[in-house]
Amino acid sequence: MAIASHRRGANPSLLPLLGFLLAVVCCLCFSPASGHSFPRDGTVIELDESNFDAAISAFDFILVDFYAPWCGHCKRLSPELDVAAPKLARLNEPIVIAKINADKYRKLASKYEIDGFPTLKLFMHGVPIEYTGPRKADLLVRFLKKFVAPDVSLLESDSAVKSFVEAAGTNFPIFIGFGVNESLIGEFASKYKKKAWFSVAKDFSEDMMVAYDFDKVPALVSLHPAYNEQSVFYGPFEGEFLEEFFLHNQLPLCVPINYDTVKLLNGDKRKIVLTILEDQEDEKALKMAKNLRAAASANRDLLFAYVGFKQWEEFVDTFDVNKKSILPKMLVWDGNEEYHLVVGSETLNEEEDAKSQISRFLEGYREGRTIQKKISGPSLIGFINSLMSIKTVYLIVFVTALVMLIQYLSKQGEYAPPVEQTDLQNTEETERIVSESESREEHYRPGDKED
Repeated sequence: MAIASHRRGANPSLLPLLGFLLAVVCCLCFSPASGHSFPRDGTVIELDESNFDAAISAFDFILVDFYAPWCGHCKRLSPELDVAAPKLARLNEPIVIAKINADKYRKLASKYEIDGFPTLKLFMHGVPIEYTGPRKADLLVRFLKKFVAPDVSLLESDSAVKSFVEAAGTNFPIFIGFGVNESLIGEFASKYKKKAWFSVAKDFSEDMMVAYDFDKVPALVSLHPAYNEQSVFYGPFEGEFLEEFFLHNQLPLCVPINYDTVKLLNGDKRKIVLTILEDQEDEKALKMAKNLRAAASANRDLLFAYVGFKQWEEFVDTFDVNKKSILPKMLVWDGNEEYHLVVGSETLNEEEDAKSQISRFLEGYREGRTIQKKISGPSLIGFINSLMSIKTVYLIVFVTALVMLIQYLSKQGEYAPPVEQTDLQNTEETERIVSESESREEHYRPGDKED
């Protein structure tokens, strides 16, 4: 009766307020991210086992650095992430950067298959993708922008085209379709998203046609801002022909060979017309590169590249080029273990017109007037593998040392000290030692671990 009397005496006007407060309490108590609040101001978030899952759920895009405090590479990466974090936080689709001590929280490291430090994983709506791109702050930002950008950007005006090209930067090729149906390039844009920017200009003026040097539509323009190159494709806009254009224009007409660009050659199946110069940065080299680009434009079935002896002696040495060799030298490399010299065009005479000599070289190659040779070093894959990290070197050294230790212990087990036959007690003890040693050897197999 007392309870009923109390209810009857309650102020009805307070009931809606009490209901609202109860709902707020319930939301706070049963929220999945209860107890975890994360900054969104562009600072790198330090995670642990207690808040890792909450962070992955709280952000659509979060890049996690799995590090170890003792790792030198991790220490060098940390300030780069600090610089990149505020820039990524300001994107239209923000990317948050976080880090976790994977050496301490080994259960989490095992769950996400972390086998080296540092390992970067981008969680996109909770799904992890390993990040293997550049790790310098500016390049990391440009690379990650591609993950959150649409496969094909739709550009509605001249200003939108200009803004898109400016925002894309110079690290990746850019494809712009003028009057091209978005669906025609959507499939390839999704396939090659990590290697290039893709867009369709739906509305544009004649100024764009002049700026990008095309005179009819539909037209697909490829740009290489870093090399100041562009080319135009007028069709046919069908699968095989369209993909070939995308593939052949992911690289510039003539690629300067260095530690970074040699990796790009791995995905291209074309034979490589390689020109070896004394110095790829002097004035003569610049003129030669211009002539090679002209030849490449007319021979799209081949990939053209050049390298300087001064810049990468170890690389050119595999083609039997040394300090006494006459340069420039041209050859056709299959990107693996074989290359061809063209008879009568092994070297270029600097006193004769370079364009004519390049034309004769290509003519001789296509007619089969060649000498086949084997490179004296690793293949292209070998070159790429030779650019391994110090972590891999440490692993090789460790495995080698472990094998040597196992061999040493095995030999120790086979050794029995000499005994005097006159001492029966010593002889019996020796036989017991040898017997135990043989027993241990029977149970030991290569790969077993011994402390």
